Amino acid sequence: MIKIKPLIISLLISLGGGAIVGFLTRNSMSVYDDIVLPKFAPPSVLFPIAWAILYTLMGISAYIIYESGSPLKDKALAVYFVQLAINFLWPFAFFGGRMFYPAFVILVVLWILVVWMIKLFYDIKPAAAYLNIPYILWLTFAAYLNLSIALLN
Repeated sequence: MIKIKPLIISLLISLGGGAIVGFLTRNSMSVYDDIVLPKFAPPSVLFPIAWAILYTLMGISAYIIYESGSPLKDKALAVYFVQLAINFLWPFAFFGGRMFYPAFVILVVLWILVVWMIKLFYDIKPAAAYLNIPYILWLTFAAYLNLSIALLN
């Protein structure tokens, strides 16, 4: 049975955090439009849509883990919150500071944390892990895009 209050809280944490970062870096798309981009770079309109979907999936997966009752859930959720915090740092480095190489390093660290998180989630509830597959795929693409932008600028 779905418990609405914990689900809403979980979604508010992921989506709310993303919205706050989006607000704080609201001029970021002007940076994106102002830099040299590789030919495979997606249009800027795609990013808020992709992140809304990814944060929703993250929130649902964290809820599943929270409700699992597993003795591993505290560790899994700790890794979840650490990766979320690192995720929230990236736009400030990339857009706010135009520090493309440090932003790439942040993405590599984030990628490692998310792989670890997925493994922990899988050990508790495989469905929660599967919900994060689009996230790790997006991060892989984002790291490639970030590095390409760093090399071009």
